[in-house]
Amino acid sequence: MSETAPRHASASDITTHPDAMEMRQRFAKVVEGPSASTLDGLVILLGLYMAVSPWVVHFHAANPDVTVNNLVIGLSMAAFGFGLALQPERLYRLGWIAVPIGVWMIISPWVVTQGHSAPKAIIWNNLCIGAVAVLLGLAMQGFTMGASRARR
Repeated sequence: MSETAPRHASASDITTHPDAMEMRQRFAKVVEGPSASTLDGLVILLGLYMAVSPWVVHFHAANPDVTVNNLVIGLSMAAFGFGLALQPERLYRLGWIAVPIGVWMIISPWVVTQGHSAPKAIIWNNLCIGAVAVLLGLAMQGFTMGASRARR
């Protein structure tokens, strides 16, 4: 092993690669670009809409379980979006988290409600929210994969 490489570095450890700094800079450029900033903003807006949707669609009084679910998940999604905007280099690799959140939003009207049935307004609201969340998660992964390919 060379003197410059740490002893714990494995053959697949990228930190010893001569172009590691350049690869980090390219990745940072991609995730801080205007398209990535647009995605960050959309994640924040989607999270805020998730949180207020019980009052927008007027089911907050009739279905308190779904109201709490949408409020908590929405605030979490908005916080994730703010994190993406503040620390994109660290959090863009976690963009896949939006996909299971979207899937949860799609199935939550049946899982969370008593009797496992919900009014059509709640179903359509959460279906649209969940579909957008899944698409945003896939788009974030596309940026991450594109940045990884640009590094090669």
